[in-house]
This record gives sequence, C-alpha cells and structure tokens, in this order.
Amino acid sequence: MAVRLVNIGFGNIVSAERIVAIVSPESAPIKRAITEARERSVLIDATYGRRTRAVVFTDSGHVILSAVQPETVANRLSVRESVGQEDE
Repeated sequence: MAVRLVNIGFGNIVSAERIVAIVSPESAPIKRAITEARERSVLIDATYGRRTRAVVFTDSGHVILSAVQPETVANRLSVRESVGQEDE
C-alpha cells in the first residue's frame, strides 16, 4: 500500500490519509483550535513566516498551518486521488 502525500506549500508534505479537514483560519472557533493546539504542543507551523491561509486538521490531533489557500490544498489532494485511482 503506497502512502499518498499532498504538498501544503514550500515543499512541506502531509500524508493524505491522515487529513481530516482543511479550513480557513478566519473564524473564531478555528483561531481557538489553533491556540489550544499550540498549548498542547501539537501545532505545526509550515507557513515559513507568511500569513496563515489554511489550517489542516489530522486524525492524530495535530493542527498544521499552511500559507496556501484551502482550495489549493484540496485541489492538490483531489489531483493526487485521481492519479492514484488511475494507477489501480
């Protein structure tokens, strides 16, 4: 079984199977989730100092900040899925 990976920007890659949600960081509940993840030491900042545009939640409870739009990450994920289905 091959591990499918998705690029979340600047060469940072996440296992596609572990992603639960990809959301925008604008709402208050998401901002609270980021703060709580930072306090629990499960926040991964992959923005390289740039503005956070997408927040990726994983099944392990990790929260990953990305500097690319949620739509971009989702498109990269769906492209990888379609390529994987063609290989089968």
